[in-house]
Amino acid sequence: MRKEKKLTTKKQTLSKILAQTIKIGIIKSNLIPMFAGLTLALYTYQISLFEKLPEMIFALIGSILVMGAAGAFNNLYDRDIDSIMERTKNRPTVTGEIKPKTVLWLGIFMSIFGIVALSLATPLAAFLGFLGLFFYIVPYTMWSKRRTIYNTEIGSISGAMPPLIGWAAIYPDVTHPAILGLFVITIIWQMPHFYAIAIRKHNEYKAAKVPMLPVVKGVKRTYIQTNIYLIILIAISFLFGSLSLGLMLVALLLSVIWLILSIFGYKKMDSEKWAKSMFIYSLLHMTVLFSTVIIYSLIGIIFKL
Repeated sequence: MRKEKKLTTKKQTLSKILAQTIKIGIIKSNLIPMFAGLTLALYTYQISLFEKLPEMIFALIGSILVMGAAGAFNNLYDRDIDSIMERTKNRPTVTGEIKPKTVLWLGIFMSIFGIVALSLATPLAAFLGFLGLFFYIVPYTMWSKRRTIYNTEIGSISGAMPPLIGWAAIYPDVTHPAILGLFVITIIWQMPHFYAIAIRKHNEYKAAKVPMLPVVKGVKRTYIQTNIYLIILIAISFLFGSLSLGLMLVALLLSVIWLILSIFGYKKMDSEKWAKSMFIYSLLHMTVLFSTVIIYSLIGIIFKL
């Protein structure tokens, strides 16, 4: 009994180490927009869930593996700055609980099998998966993150790939206004979200010498730039109009509320509280929007087929 207990504890510890190495939390949160793109394609082209079940399974497996590979490579490369920041200093790649060589091979195998799985859905899904992985590793992690205040904008391209991958796994054409709207919304959403994090973790980013916008240019510049992105977010909402008036109104309302919160919150709160409110609302915004897209699409498929 004692031996079994020790083995179980060791197994749980190993699973936790692997989960932190591949950033399982980020994988889970990115699967929601992937399914939003996937279900939106099913609804748009009136395709049955059962008809595309294999493609859906391959899209799920491939997305998990590619996202996990991106997290592993990022953790491997950022060990030096992660050791300085409070929120990342306990990552297994920093503490030595997992060897760099192991992380490298983990990332390589997950990349290969992830792209192969996506290719079994559609070649376009595989290409988009590769593109997202490449942008996250090279232009973002290895280059822009440590060199420019526009690192968030560059990183947002890879962060917005999940809905495109989901759509492409079902229908190999990503030029429909609805998916383009979802893609661009996912890009723009990331700036107010990560700016808010950077304000709250200002000292950590400064210590690690990561040139986040609030660290280099200050809170006022960040506030102005945030509002510009929120105005763009409002404009993009109209792209849903070609598919659904309801989805358009939900996206529009969520973005307008966010802009109002930003303007009035900035006037009435200190920068820390303003950033916290913006961060919390960013999570609410994305959860409600993607959940609405998924539920609306599934109901539309069920009742129209």
